[in-house]
Amino acid sequence: MIPCLLLRGSGLVKTERFADPKYVGDIINAVKIFNDKEVDEIIILDIEAHKGRGRINWELVTKTATEAFMPMCYGGGVTSLDEIKRLFKAGIEKVSINTASHSDPRLIESAAKTFGSQSIVAGIDVKKGFLGRYAVVSHGGDKKQSTDVVHWAKTVERAGAGEILLNSVDRDGTRSGYDLELVRLVTSAVRIPVIACGGAGKVEHFAQAIASGASAVAAGSLFVFHGPHRAVLITYPERTELTKWLAR
Repeated sequence: MIPCLLLRGSGLVKTERFADPKYVGDIINAVKIFNDKEVDEIIILDIEAHKGRGRINWELVTKTATEAFMPMCYGGGVTSLDEIKRLFKAGIEKVSINTASHSDPRLIESAAKTFGSQSIVAGIDVKKGFLGRYAVVSHGGDKKQSTDVVHWAKTVERAGAGEILLNSVDRDGTRSGYDLELVRLVTSAVRIPVIACGGAGKVEHFAQAIASGASAVAAGSLFVFHGPHRAVLITYPERTELTKWLAR
């Protein structure tokens, strides 16, 4: 159960269907709260860093990694082996590659060979079209890719990615539950672990995604909003609640 935090500039935000980012606070404070909650892992995605080279906020990434007591995965604007190496030196344990992998398909392969598959995560963002077909998108959901989701999942697996971060654009921020059909589609096609993301609104949704084949689940809104009016409150479910649902 992995908190997935979104960076925009130097602030922590939350989107809905990859749009309308709402500021929810300081990322360092959020990480400190998750430290106290004894979270096992955390994912940080910079939602604007893909717009150009040199947009990784190195100072903030380094400071965040220093404050975190748990392993961190970082994604956003990663375009080269040198940047990946620098992220590891900053204290990041895993690097998620998404947009850059479409313009340079060899990046995941080179990264996996250089740093090991266990440290490279392939980010796959998926959106449903008008006919209900799944499409892989990149560049923050703005650009549709020609390959279908199963083919792309198999491609990044063959390239050496150790995990897939599978994000449903349509469910992002809705708290309506994961796209279980999408989770089953991808997990049945690959052997590497798949982290389901997009749509979690309650702990029950975690159990549903795991039952559908996901090896892990990530969420944003569930951990930063509280109540029907989406009041900002950084939190994390109690271990007893998580155990209850996952044991079903």
